[in-house]
Amino acid sequence: MRDAIGARFDDEYRGRLASAQANPGFRDLTGAATNGRMVRLFAALTLPPDVVETLQRRQSGLPGAKWRPPEGLHVTLAFYGEMDERRADEVASELTRVSSSPFDIELTGTGAFGEGHRTHAVWAGVAPNDRLDVLAGRCRAAGERAGLTLEKRAYRPHVTLAYLKPQADPARIAAWIQGHNLLRSPPFRIDRFGLYSSVLSDAGSHYALEREYLL
Repeated sequence: MRDAIGARFDDEYRGRLASAQANPGFRDLTGAATNGRMVRLFAALTLPPDVVETLQRRQSGLPGAKWRPPEGLHVTLAFYGEMDERRADEVASELTRVSSSPFDIELTGTGAFGEGHRTHAVWAGVAPNDRLDVLAGRCRAAGERAGLTLEKRAYRPHVTLAYLKPQADPARIAAWIQGHNLLRSPPFRIDRFGLYSSVLSDAGSHYALEREYLL
C-alpha cells in the first residue's frame, strides 16, 4: 500500500516538476492579481497524499474555521514576501545552491496561533528535526543572498489546517485541539522542496509550484 502511494506521489511530483521547468520566468504570475508588478513567494515542503488525507479527516468540528484545501497543506521553510520579477528570478537561482540530502519528518500534535478571541489559525505540528531546521535556514539564507530582508523569528515548522474567523469560540478551539492532540503521522521521506507563489483573493490564497529542487 505504501509503495503504491509512494509511486503515485512520485508521479504527481514529476508532473509538477515538468510544469515548473516549462515556465522559466515569473511573467505569468504578474497579471491582474498582482497589478503586473509583484509576486508573493515562499519555499515549502509538499506533503505526501496519504498524510494530506490523514489531516483532512481532522478538518471538521470547529465552527468559524476556514479549512485549508489539500493543495494548501504544506510545511513552510521560508517566507519571502512580495517582490518583482527580477528579484523572484534571483531567489529561484539562489535556491539551486541549497544543499542537503533526503531525510524523514513526522507530524505530531495540534495547536493554535493566538489566544482567546485573537486565535487566528489552528495547525498540525512537526516533530523536532535538526535536518529540517538546517534546510529551512539554508532557504532563508538563499533569500537573503538574493537581497531580501526577512523577518527574524524562530522557525516553528507546522501545517496550517485552518484560519479562524474572529467570532470563533475559544472554548471550541481548545476542545478541538484537545481532541486532536494525539495526532502522529508515520515518518515520511523528504527528498525535495519547492518555491511556491501565493496569490490572495476574496476566496483565500491560491498556491502554485514554480520551481522544484531535489535534495
